[in-house]
Amino acid sequence: MAIKPKETVVPFPVHAEGTGVYQTLTAGGEGGHVFHTDAYPAFGGKDSAPSPLFYLLGALTSCNQVTGSLVAKDLGITVTKWTFDIVGDLDTAVFVGGADGNANFDRVEVRATVETDATEEQFEQFVSEVARRCPVTQMFTRSGLEFDNRWTRVEATATV
Repeated sequence: MAIKPKETVVPFPVHAEGTGVYQTLTAGGEGGHVFHTDAYPAFGGKDSAPSPLFYLLGALTSCNQVTGSLVAKDLGITVTKWTFDIVGDLDTAVFVGGADGNANFDRVEVRATVETDATEEQFEQFVSEVARRCPVTQMFTRSGLEFDNRWTRVEATATV
């Protein structure tokens, strides 16, 4: 008898094909979105598309915003604007040179500015809950890298 998956589990299939370091990926689901990855020339690419590492960092900003929107709704607060600046520090000694060690980012720094009607107390709860519930944030924090995640609240000037 087959085991029935949990009703809350949503699969995220991706199909990819490529040559060299260039790849074309298609996200499963109804949208069938197509995207591409490449690498810097120093890593064997032509820099014709974002590196997978940029997508990884971009996924962190996007997932925080999606999660934050869900959390804001749950808390009854409004967010009118999001701004993210993220930097990942990658020591390429393992990745490129084959040295012993961890090929992960050494450090990732997140700076988020959120325009909101939340009070300071609500904002602290909001930030904590986003960090707890965001799947990509959890992947980064549980990976063992230094994760510097700082969020700033700005008083909302317009409504959505």
